[in-house]
Amino acid sequence: MKKIALSLIALLQCVVLLAQNSDPIVMTINGKAVSRSEFEYSYNKNNGADVIDKKTIDEYVDLFINYKLKVCAALDARLDTMKSFRDEYTMYRDQQIRPTMVTDADVLSEALNVYNRAKERIGSKGLILPAHILIRVPTQSTLVEQNSAKSRIDSVYRAIKGGADFAELAKTVSDDKGTGARGGVLPYWVGPGQTFKEFEDVAYSLQKGEMSQPFLSPVGWHVILMKDRKQLEPFDSLRSQIVKSLEQQGIRERIAQERVSQAVDRSAGTLTPQKVMDGRADSLAKASPEMKYLMQEYHDGLLLYEISKREVWDKAAKDDAGLDAYFKDHKNDYVWDGPRYKGVAYFVSDKKDIKAVKKCVKGLAFEQWTDALRHTFNQDSVKQVQAQVGIFKTGDNSLVDKQVFKVTGKTVETPEGYPYAAVYGKKLKRPQSYLDVRSDVLNDYQDMLEKAWVYDLRQRYKFSVNQDVLKTVNKHQ
Repeated sequence: MKKIALSLIALLQCVVLLAQNSDPIVMTINGKAVSRSEFEYSYNKNNGADVIDKKTIDEYVDLFINYKLKVCAALDARLDTMKSFRDEYTMYRDQQIRPTMVTDADVLSEALNVYNRAKERIGSKGLILPAHILIRVPTQSTLVEQNSAKSRIDSVYRAIKGGADFAELAKTVSDDKGTGARGGVLPYWVGPGQTFKEFEDVAYSLQKGEMSQPFLSPVGWHVILMKDRKQLEPFDSLRSQIVKSLEQQGIRERIAQERVSQAVDRSAGTLTPQKVMDGRADSLAKASPEMKYLMQEYHDGLLLYEISKREVWDKAAKDDAGLDAYFKDHKNDYVWDGPRYKGVAYFVSDKKDIKAVKKCVKGLAFEQWTDALRHTFNQDSVKQVQAQVGIFKTGDNSLVDKQVFKVTGKTVETPEGYPYAAVYGKKLKRPQSYLDVRSDVLNDYQDMLEKAWVYDLRQRYKFSVNQDVLKTVNKHQ
């Protein structure tokens, strides 16, 4: 018995060792092991054929470590406990899980059900393709209107019997403009129960090529010309068409939702829809490394976005003092290749508004100009001023080119109704404030904060890379 126990222990050890050898640990980050397969998934996905800036494996290691360290920081900040995070992650995850609950065979079975219901409804009567001319009779019509409509349909009928072309008359006199444009032909084959009973009874009494006498339905007077008749085709000839229609109607989502509801019902109250999805996610993660890493990617990606937003993006965007200081320390990085015009180029309908525009913005911070002009001149439906506020270089605005930069031969297109043009502002040789180049300064300031943050993360958390395993990435069987 003791020998058997020892043999089992040895066998289990071999199984564990074999598993480790098949997917060894490539690195450890903050005490958490990263398998080679996880690293390969991330590397290969971010260095596919469509990626322009491909990284070598060694180059990617640092990016991957930084990514994982940021996720560690997000977990320490308990961002994964926020309801907004949980809801968004669950939504993304379930979008991937629900399709796995439905097979092509399920959709095909539903398509067959649709076909069989249609076949039963159509029966031996088959399908018809009628053309018709309608003379509409309003619901609350007077006797005079009713008699007039009857007279018109009788006239149409006599004309057709006398040799007039049905399709041409449908185009010119039918009150059903949709079918009228097609010569009266309905846009689809009609089966029993799809039209008014009065229309159906008359239509099905006609053979191909036959025309009805005028008859009344709830919408008015008709004359029908039967264009064609047929029996419903076999399922195999309609299968792809029905499946396509069901896919467009979201059949897979509906079936998946039914499966979840069925699982909840079978549990007799022990499961909720979310618990069903959680269980499905766990099963898929165990069965498919690809799905496991995809769900991990969603999870970590959302955490990365939120922590980066807090530590870098929002912090930089709100730090006016920091942006200003960074600009002053790096002024030489923001030298323009030519002069700029910081101001407004505008057109007005009344000449006196040229001075009014200048008076409106004078003394205001440049960032307030656009709102000030809109509230002063363009609150009503009639705009008094057409204006563009900005920092212009040559070629950005034809009016600025002509009046400020004195570009020869420049043509300015004056908007209709706004014959008077002017500019107001000042010409700059270089940026005077970080606000003049805010987007560039913001990007650079964010980069600085990012580097400082990553440096701090690398000091705070321990990590190590198994170089021997790293050398085998994408090079093993």
